Amino acid sequence: MPYLVANDLPDRPAPARFRAALARPGIYRLPGAHNGMAALQAKAAGFQGLYLSGAAMTAQMGLPDLGIITVDEVAFFIRQIARASGLPLLVDGDTGYGEALNVMHMVRCFEEAGAAAVHLEDQLLPKKCGHLNDKKLARPEDMAAKVAAAARARRDLFIIARTDAAASEGIEGAVARAKLYVEAGADAIFPEALTSVEMFREVRARLPGVKLLANMTEFGRTPALTAAEFQDLGYDMVIWPVSSLRVANKAQERLYAELARSGSTARQIPEMQTRAELYETIGLNAYESLDRSIVASLAPEPV
Repeated sequence: MPYLVANDLPDRPAPARFRAALARPGIYRLPGAHNGMAALQAKAAGFQGLYLSGAAMTAQMGLPDLGIITVDEVAFFIRQIARASGLPLLVDGDTGYGEALNVMHMVRCFEEAGAAAVHLEDQLLPKKCGHLNDKKLARPEDMAAKVAAAARARRDLFIIARTDAAASEGIEGAVARAKLYVEAGADAIFPEALTSVEMFREVRARLPGVKLLANMTEFGRTPALTAAEFQDLGYDMVIWPVSSLRVANKAQERLYAELARSGSTARQIPEMQTRAELYETIGLNAYESLDRSIVASLAPEPV
């Protein structure tokens, strides 16, 4: 129960736990968790960190991933996932919601909400999913200024600079930008939308000593690779940003289609999380026991 009971809270800030996990042998696996329930299920599966995708946040709000959502809306998702799971959370910070001061505000809000890390990208608004065409990039110097602003605003937050330059500027441009962003204060680099194993290998070779994040999104430009394969390529972190939401959305689509067709959910019951499974996942009995223990401890003695 990491949220309500002080003794059950992690003894170190989320950024420190993120850095410690990243320092362990092997690639740091960060599955996307689009809400608190997904975070609990990922934790139960054994994951030691999570990722919050801007595409997943906007999609579950019924919006496209075009930089529409606000810092406060993202902070709402951060709080529920951090509270539910207690795991270090990497958050998609899009373009920083503006310029240098806006980036600093984002960092402060995200840290206060419980984030462990954030990635900031070098696109211009309206930004797009990294695997779509016709992305417009900021000047490298302008992005570096945002990274420097983020580094100045943080207490401990781990800062990852994402570059979308490979599609339009090639590996040469992406690597040049990455080096500039590291000099500005980025702790790691996220080279987005690489389209071949050779590209991943070249970026790794051209950025020795730099922590690298790989994105294993479905239906995109990146070939399907396993965590172990990314590790063999020298990458330090891997995310599966929207996988949980894709699965949940497809299941909901089938449910509504069946309900509209037959007027009954009976055929979908085998696909449902049962009431008992739900209560076990959210820890209902533990919360009830906690409530009873507090009431009992405060009851007055008989006179």
